[in-house]
Amino acid sequence: MPITDLPDYPWDRMAPYAERARRHPDGIVDLSIGSPVDETPELIRTALAEATDAHAYPTTAGTPALREAIVAWYARRRGVTGLTVDQVLPTIGSKELVALLPLLAGIRAGDIVAHPRAAYPTYAVGAAIANAEPFASDDPGEWPTGTKLIWLNSPGNPDGRVLDVEFLRAAVARARELGALIVNDECYAELGWEGRWAGESVPSILDPRVTDGDVTGVLSVYSLSKQSNLAGYRAAFIAGDRAVIGDLLTRRKHAGLMLPAPLQAAMAVALGDDAHVAAQKERYRARRAVLKPALEAAGFTIDHSEAGLYLWASEGTDAWQSIDRLASLGILAGPGEFYGEFFPKHVRFSLTATDERIRAAAARLAADSSR
Repeated sequence: MPITDLPDYPWDRMAPYAERARRHPDGIVDLSIGSPVDETPELIRTALAEATDAHAYPTTAGTPALREAIVAWYARRRGVTGLTVDQVLPTIGSKELVALLPLLAGIRAGDIVAHPRAAYPTYAVGAAIANAEPFASDDPGEWPTGTKLIWLNSPGNPDGRVLDVEFLRAAVARARELGALIVNDECYAELGWEGRWAGESVPSILDPRVTDGDVTGVLSVYSLSKQSNLAGYRAAFIAGDRAVIGDLLTRRKHAGLMLPAPLQAAMAVALGDDAHVAAQKERYRARRAVLKPALEAAGFTIDHSEAGLYLWASEGTDAWQSIDRLASLGILAGPGEFYGEFFPKHVRFSLTATDERIRAAAARLAADSSR
């Protein structure tokens, strides 16, 4: 599929439901797109403001301070030791990276790009941009010959599923059998909630327990949008295989894909401060503690969702019926089919609404169930 044949943007289909939800007497509760609603921490905004004398072109590779901060963050927060500054690269948010990585990594027409069954749709879009073939599977044994790029996503969007060290090891081994580049989208890794992930860190694909210290053909993607409320900053990065990072750097230089200098300064400060990340996690924990039982009492079953920013739910009916019912309550969510053809009965609920709006959603669901 050439880029000119990409489908219409799926969220445009939500417009009538959003309009209906806005007519609720108490206003809309928007739990659809996971856009942060909380303030960007003051220390990050201060760093941005102090770096606004940015008269020279920024570097695509990132400032030494930013690259060092990324390396230190991986060691401190993700258990990934041994990285060097030439193994990391800042990007203009993670979505452009996901969309452009197949093209920039040399994926060609006819190559296969594997991705999860419940998947962020940009994985398939990136395959289309490179004229490659997307392939949805969660089983490494199913990844076919001809697979040249494999996307993992842990914790998953939309389903909040976490891939443990054993799975990641098996996935990396299979990728190497295929001669494929394997990339884990780890943007929600700080948000573990249930089971072992309530107290145990979500593993990175670069973890030495996964790679035995050899990150050849292995990459990790991370974003500060959620943990630091920097969605509007477009602040992300990729790390791993030195040769692949070097190739991406060269190609991104040619394309002019560089993060503005003030944002690089702000990112370095954000990566060095864990306190604001912990505070934001507690906000999401409190909202989840209100919304999850409210959905369950209203007839929804929550699947996976042990980590991440979303609740992946189904009431056993077509998702669009659920979306319609929710819109009548002034609640907007995301239909499962936006995340793959395998989930026509699922709905994704985001935790990115204010405490007051989350409580409003819970109250409306309770009132509707009691009728």
